[in-house]
Amino acid sequence: MPTLTLPQAGKSASNATVLRWRKKAGDAVNKGDILLEVETDDGLAEIESGLEGTLTEVLAPAGKTIPVGAPLAIIGSGGTASVATDEIQTPTHKVKTAGEDTAGTHPKAHPMSNANPPAGKVIPILMPKAGQSMEEGVIVKWHVQPGSAIKKGDIIFEIETDKATMEVEAPDAGRLARIVVADGGNSAVLLPVAYLADNDADVDAFIATQGGSVAPAAASTATPTAATPATTVSAPAATTESGRVKASPAARKVAGERGVDLANVAQGSGPGGRILSADVPAAGAAKPAAAPVAVPIAQGELPAGVVRKRMSNMRKAIARNLTLSKTTIPHWYISSRINAGALMSFYKSQKAKFGCSVNDVIVLACAKAIMEFPAMHSRVDGETILEFPGANIGVAVGMDEGLVVPVVMNAEKYTLEQLSVETKRLANQARAGKIENMGLGIFTISNLGMFGVDEFVAIVNPPEAAILAVSSVREDVIVKDGAIKAGQTMNITLSSDHRLIDGTLGAQFMAKLKALLENPVQLIA
Repeated sequence: MPTLTLPQAGKSASNATVLRWRKKAGDAVNKGDILLEVETDDGLAEIESGLEGTLTEVLAPAGKTIPVGAPLAIIGSGGTASVATDEIQTPTHKVKTAGEDTAGTHPKAHPMSNANPPAGKVIPILMPKAGQSMEEGVIVKWHVQPGSAIKKGDIIFEIETDKATMEVEAPDAGRLARIVVADGGNSAVLLPVAYLADNDADVDAFIATQGGSVAPAAASTATPTAATPATTVSAPAATTESGRVKASPAARKVAGERGVDLANVAQGSGPGGRILSADVPAAGAAKPAAAPVAVPIAQGELPAGVVRKRMSNMRKAIARNLTLSKTTIPHWYISSRINAGALMSFYKSQKAKFGCSVNDVIVLACAKAIMEFPAMHSRVDGETILEFPGANIGVAVGMDEGLVVPVVMNAEKYTLEQLSVETKRLANQARAGKIENMGLGIFTISNLGMFGVDEFVAIVNPPEAAILAVSSVREDVIVKDGAIKAGQTMNITLSSDHRLIDGTLGAQFMAKLKALLENPVQLIA
């Protein structure tokens, strides 16, 4: 039976709380009926039905908070579950509280579905919403073609999200009648990218009932027409934010053997324009780009050589999350200098046994210290505080497009040897495009010590409580009991959410962490 899902209630709302249902199980439902009222961060809203039939079952009772896209109810007989997620407008009037008379003042969710669907069965395949921050996805590759018979659970296409590349399974069995977003195309989440149907005509009728036009799959590049003669233009090589050309290890090896500069190779055929070995031309085939011609620069124009690049989904997500963090989380900072001599000696002895890293020792020390302060393993959730039972620590992993943060769950329960294995596994999975336990952390560690950084300040990874910035271990002068001697030191800086962690608590945590790092034998005692 069709399932009604929660639409996007406002531009910033990612979830909503059900205030009350206007209909109950067993009631008849007409298209346009107000089914329920919800409350979001943007105010109150009413949800209309896009279906006609009977309210068979309420899946989200009053008082329950659910994310966008979660099921609300099952509507029996007729219609489709698709609901437009972008048509609820943020109220411009005063937002009334749940106890006030709100009749005629709530914004309404206008459905995308039609009460009179086509006779043939048509099942839309939607762009999945993989994580709260995902707003759109890019189709990397379809594994099936129109006309193919697929089974439920088959891998049918791959997408690039704001964090990783992932495979998508078929939600139902059937015949793939039409692909509407082709390889390289992008789509907003929870919108159709393909349709399952026995007959193509049923898909045409179904799309027409949604107010859309019947069109083939949108290609990632434009096709030259007769009115516009085709010209061959080589796009520049795709690069990372740091300017490094995107290329596979095999492509780099082949380029080195052939004496080809990858910067002069056109965009590759891999995901995101990544150059593959098959894209590398024969020796001498790649010509250096012509020098730009000097021309006067008009006011408001950019100088020659400036390249405008599309921001990747990952960079968009980083921009959104960190802007949210700096504008909604009251940050405060505290730093400490660690006498790192004992830490380095301990690390070297343990590395010889099972190959741990300095960061593994720091993660374990943080986990032990965090568990002594309840606020340190908590998060702010609206006007409530969620206290987690363990130290779920995010470990920042550098990628070509930015940072991702897989999370070690209950890190305090690991031995150093076990933690070393787990952090390596999580990092390898992240680089392969699978971010584990994303969004479940309470604390993150960002270590730039391997780059020789003396000191830096990190931004809290929302909705976590704090983040620790770890700098390099360096030779330094240490004064103890009036005596000066050579030694090793390391700076650490804690960035905290002041709604949870005040100055005294932050200082106590840093004192405990300093004690553990300066006497790390306690970690295995």
